[in-house]
Amino acid sequence: MTRQILVTHALPYANGPLHLGHALEAVQTDIWVRFQRLRGHDCLFVCAEDTHGTPIMIRAQQQGQTPEELIAASAAEHLRDYQQLLIGHDQFHSTHSEENRKLCAELYERLQAGGYIARRSVRQAYDEQAQMFLPDRYVRGTCPRCKSVDQYGDSCEVCGSTYSPAELIDPVSTLSNTPPVWRESEHLFFRLGAFETMLREWLASGSLSGAVRAKLDEWFAAGLQDWDISRDQPYFGFEIPGSPGKFFYVWFDAPIGYIASFVALAARRGLDFDRYWKSETATELHHFIGKDISYFHTLFWPAVLHGAGLRRPTNVCVHGFLTINGQKMSKTRGTFITARSYLDSLPPEPLRYYFAAKLSGGIEDIDLSLEDFIARTDSDLVGKLVNIASRCAGFIERGGGRLATALPDAELYAQFAAASEEIAALYEQREYGSAMRQIMNLADRANKYIDQHKPWAMAKDPARSEEVRAIATQGINLFRVLMVYLAPVLPKIAEAAGRFLGGPLDAWQAAATPLLGSALAPYQPLAQRLDPAVVFRLVASEPAAAPTKATPAKSAPAKTVATKPATAAPAATAAPGADAAATIGIADFARVDLRVARVLAASHVEGSDKLLQLTLDLGAGQRNVFSGIRASYAPEKLLNRLVIVVANLEPRKMRFGVSAGMVLCASGSEGGIFLLDVDSGAQPGMKVS
Repeated sequence: MTRQILVTHALPYANGPLHLGHALEAVQTDIWVRFQRLRGHDCLFVCAEDTHGTPIMIRAQQQGQTPEELIAASAAEHLRDYQQLLIGHDQFHSTHSEENRKLCAELYERLQAGGYIARRSVRQAYDEQAQMFLPDRYVRGTCPRCKSVDQYGDSCEVCGSTYSPAELIDPVSTLSNTPPVWRESEHLFFRLGAFETMLREWLASGSLSGAVRAKLDEWFAAGLQDWDISRDQPYFGFEIPGSPGKFFYVWFDAPIGYIASFVALAARRGLDFDRYWKSETATELHHFIGKDISYFHTLFWPAVLHGAGLRRPTNVCVHGFLTINGQKMSKTRGTFITARSYLDSLPPEPLRYYFAAKLSGGIEDIDLSLEDFIARTDSDLVGKLVNIASRCAGFIERGGGRLATALPDAELYAQFAAASEEIAALYEQREYGSAMRQIMNLADRANKYIDQHKPWAMAKDPARSEEVRAIATQGINLFRVLMVYLAPVLPKIAEAAGRFLGGPLDAWQAAATPLLGSALAPYQPLAQRLDPAVVFRLVASEPAAAPTKATPAKSAPAKTVATKPATAAPAATAAPGADAAATIGIADFARVDLRVARVLAASHVEGSDKLLQLTLDLGAGQRNVFSGIRASYAPEKLLNRLVIVVANLEPRKMRFGVSAGMVLCASGSEGGIFLLDVDSGAQPGMKVS
């Protein structure tokens, strides 16, 4: 049955550029929308520029612009960045639109008629020089709790306390640097508490994840407070009908912007407003947001909708924050990365894939480790995925350019196709990380098939040309299935793969049927390895590993050697009978960060007779490492094995990709290479000392 779905993500505020936190949310939403469309559902995707409020008004004044000029320029920049991130909005509108003005007035009047609007006096900070009431964040002073200076008027960044601006010691307006005075003003409030029974019933319907419901239980226990929805002039926004000099607070008109964007889309496409905004059974409404604004979207917003006679959301999909190299995004730390700075240097799809590999349906924070980003791109997208097509395409081209008419291993293809529904269920539940792991496990199996049959060796015998073509046809078809599964994440790569394969990958069910007997277009590279120098330039400086405490190395019967080619191993004190080595001090050894790692994947490196490519789990992230142990270990024998890794070794770019670490092993005069054993009780990420 075809579903009709309307999807939004949080509105970007016009007061600044998009950063990678915005990108994370937009990518999460876009993947879900593209997946629904691949499944054949009617899925609409709308968003808008969030344009109102005091910060917009003040910034425009400072820049010598009108607010309208500022928000128009900001919207153009945001839309450009979203498009280059391959975010496929059906409508990107503005909260400063006639559609939104009319809707805000209409919803407010319905709420007022229902008895859900209250009026009462509020005591606020007022800047006599600027002649305006001040938002809490425009008042700074000394924290009344810990006495830290220069803190915001609503919370202290040092001790974390929350308070009102009136409690600040020596408060000062950030606009004029003068002390504010306190004045009374009548404000309008939305009576949120009147909707507690309805909200509890809505939450019980399964519209939210368990973690979000638990947080809401805390808010219910504390009591639902009336919501101040008005601001005094001067203010950039919509004036409230019947209340001269009063304007809708941005958090009232911003979510209504979702509806306004739909109205603009509906006017272009002839869509039925009532079907999408009045019925909770005919259509679905899904909001994707960050956990910092979950209160607005899970309490205030559904209550406003219900009070105005409109439908409530089907689901509010909440995600965690984004950190960079384990730190909060911060301009002072150099970890504040704008979408623009990323897009000026790197393609969007590695970032989309990395986010997908990290995202789940929960609200846990997500870390963008630049080392892991490089390693995962090179390992998964290049070394596993497109490597299948590049390895097989040449054999098809040399065999006449057409695929064989039958698969040599139909059962293997059937197993790939059978994974369809399980992977689809993971996409549906926003468990993208689990979906990516399943897809990459299939990619490993496809590469293993090619390695086992060695078409490059068969191709030396002209009599086996049809056998070679059949094996390559199998590989191409396995690649095609993988690209169908990854199309929501990698839309441009999937589009290019479709041109290569001779048909678009625009339907999920395409994975069920192999492609046989048809012509392939000449193969063009679909993805490239990342340049570490370019990636690390995204932040102020390359990440430096902190020195770790360690104890002296124990004597061993053989010297310790590194498996990263052409890089010297850390020196060790020579044991009796071992090769001589220069001695080092404790401080030297303490600089080497040795960690336990688990081998998640291992494969041969095409073009090298010594190297294996390893994907290692270090607890806090994954690493791609090239190790010269091919002569001693078959890849399949290494899976899930615990090894010891030099974790703080500078990543090294090789012609096969980036090696971000060093696996330790032992070698003796008799020859042979032996990985160092780790007791089974150890866990990835543990320090070795």
